[in-house]
Amino acid sequence: MNYPVWEVPIIGGAWVIGIIAIFHVMISQFAVGGGLYLAMAERKALKEGHRDWLPVIKQHSKFFLLLTAIFGTVSGVGIWFAIGLVQPEATSTLIHNFVFGWAIEWVFFLIELTSAAVYYYTWDRIPEKLHLKVGWVYAISSVCTLVIINGILTFMLTPGSTWLGIVGSGHESAYFWNAFFNPTYWPSLFLRVLVCTSLAGVWALVSFSRLDEEAYGEARTRMVKWSATWLAPSFILTPVFFAWYILMVPQENKHLLELGMSTIGSGAFTQVTRLGLVSIITTATISGVVYFFAFKYPKDFTFGHAVSIVFLALCATASTEYAREAVRKPYVIGSHMYSNSVRVSEIPAFNKNGYLTTSMWRPNGLDATPVAVGQIVFRGQCMSCHTLDGYRSMRRFLADRDEKAIGNILKMLREHKEDSPYRAYMPPLVGSDEEVAALQAYLMSLKSAGTPQGLAMK
Repeated sequence: MNYPVWEVPIIGGAWVIGIIAIFHVMISQFAVGGGLYLAMAERKALKEGHRDWLPVIKQHSKFFLLLTAIFGTVSGVGIWFAIGLVQPEATSTLIHNFVFGWAIEWVFFLIELTSAAVYYYTWDRIPEKLHLKVGWVYAISSVCTLVIINGILTFMLTPGSTWLGIVGSGHESAYFWNAFFNPTYWPSLFLRVLVCTSLAGVWALVSFSRLDEEAYGEARTRMVKWSATWLAPSFILTPVFFAWYILMVPQENKHLLELGMSTIGSGAFTQVTRLGLVSIITTATISGVVYFFAFKYPKDFTFGHAVSIVFLALCATASTEYAREAVRKPYVIGSHMYSNSVRVSEIPAFNKNGYLTTSMWRPNGLDATPVAVGQIVFRGQCMSCHTLDGYRSMRRFLADRDEKAIGNILKMLREHKEDSPYRAYMPPLVGSDEEVAALQAYLMSLKSAGTPQGLAMK
């Protein structure tokens, strides 16, 4: 336990990441798809002589710049801030293992931001062919950021057997490409490209629905209809690439999906199945709304219709991202680091020498009562997923359990046997016998009104 714990009441730290990430994904993937959209729309307008499209595209580029460069950038910084507080050990691993990947991504990101601003502010100021080239510079650089980020995100679920075989040797960076092109890299990349193109169409519909019909006339109508077609590839190809993605997911992670489906309505992991259904239902609803309102009757398409599509897209994004994150349990980095930042390789040493032996965060002197020690163990090993009174409340979980029942649960978590009902989605409990007993004492104290404090530097 090398870092302090960021305690977030009610929702927990993980949901701070989740809330920011849901909105960031909606915008960042639009930044990729929207760049391709602008370049292709301008190319189509120039090539086919639709010059009345150009003022419409110009207005959309302003909307695009404001949404992606401001809200997208700010939310991206917010994610870095949140993951650094909630999962510092995992964040450190990603930075050290992919340091050159992050550096390259930031180079493309700077090109992306610069070219987006140049693209908007040079409308009607530079030759049309040169302006279109600026658009393609943005589009290509934004796709490159997706290519890099996808490798790092998929690594967290499937690091791959090669990287796992050398982890801890100090030579992890030498196997950068093995970790980057991991088993789920390609299906995930294709899925994200499909999502990016869909969001390009969705946000374009929002932008165009706000334009005055009288001022822009037929151009607005035709671009609404053309924008609707950007969602078609996703609806056709997503099932194919999703099946490929599931095929590449490790069996132990697939078990969570199977567990959720077999116990839907009552099981511990049924929310993954429910969220999967929400994602499918909202996606199907989006296809219907876009087809009947935007594609068939583009002239009557309103801002209210566009907002409803964005809301459905937000629900689909939220449910998909939650399910993707949940399937990674009990790890934060597959088969290497558990969600409480305990590495698989560290478990024997923690059980032999104690979890808090090398920790800076433990009670001092007279404050080192069993309950106080147990509180520190709880903060280090449990608080990444649980809160005291809110999301996954420990008090609610412990309400009907006595000391013996709590002891049995801790025993199962520590032994972490193959037949344990908790093994599929909870990390093993590590530490000495005294620390486990202290954790039991602390959990018992939660059943009373007061909760001990007393976190101090040693």
